[in-house]
Amino acid sequence: MKAIIPAAGLGTRFLPATKCSAKELLPVLDKPVIQYVVEEALEPEGVDGVVIINSHEKPEIERYFASDEPFEQMLRSKGKDALADAVHEASSLPVSFAYQDEPLGLGHAVYCAANEIDDDPFFILLGDYFVPDRQMCVNMANVSKEHGGASVIAVAPVPADQVSRYGIIAGECVGALPGYDAQGEQEGAVWKVTGLVEKPSPEEAPSHLFIVGRYLLSPAIMDLLATQGAGAGGEIQLTDAMERLLETEEMYALVVDPAEGCDTGTPAAWAATNARMALRSDTHRAAFLEELGDAARELAL
Repeated sequence: MKAIIPAAGLGTRFLPATKCSAKELLPVLDKPVIQYVVEEALEPEGVDGVVIINSHEKPEIERYFASDEPFEQMLRSKGKDALADAVHEASSLPVSFAYQDEPLGLGHAVYCAANEIDDDPFFILLGDYFVPDRQMCVNMANVSKEHGGASVIAVAPVPADQVSRYGIIAGECVGALPGYDAQGEQEGAVWKVTGLVEKPSPEEAPSHLFIVGRYLLSPAIMDLLATQGAGAGGEIQLTDAMERLLETEEMYALVVDPAEGCDTGTPAAWAATNARMALRSDTHRAAFLEELGDAARELAL
């Protein structure tokens, strides 16, 4: 089974920083964002490779995951074995690349990896959000197994006055993850999806649950994307193909707490994620608080 990570975007929210460097390589502490996402993608049993959808304009992502033995040897010659090991770890990850050189939408980006999935179910992980404990996709795989290999998406509740910003699912709660006494829109609840509604008004929204950027989809979605016309924004939308998939296959949704993940999609979110991860880190917490100085006390950290 493969996991797909779309990473061909221009990173315009981070300009000018991303003029010469991919936003996916922005560091969270001492690793780039995309490495956290790759490691999360490899956590579920059966995932044996990650396909990054890149642009030919961003070769630095490929360089990051490529082997660099002379650099590693230089570090080891200076007694910096731990750093050499960390550099080697990235190049040892089972990462391959496919390319999207036109910004034609998420659905088009996913379809660019059609030849890589071997007619198997596959994960999609959006690259500006990662889950430090790596369990969200594991739980989604368990839901899929419980329901005969059906497609599963991760969803989370949003306040009623914000549903018009998102794609919202329709359906009903049909159970919960083992160990969760969950129902309705509570974390751990499992829904059978009957529809996807793009940016409904609060009065028309069939639920308050939106997709948070984690998908486990049937390979049949690729055949649908091959014929999917342009949708919102003139782009090929993954949700449009998913609606068509519902006509022939079952789909389920797992309600998650979005706060268990870390957002890096905007400069403010990226900065907050660095702070959050520093506070969790045995290695970095004390130094982080010391560097903040008076600001740490003002923030009641």
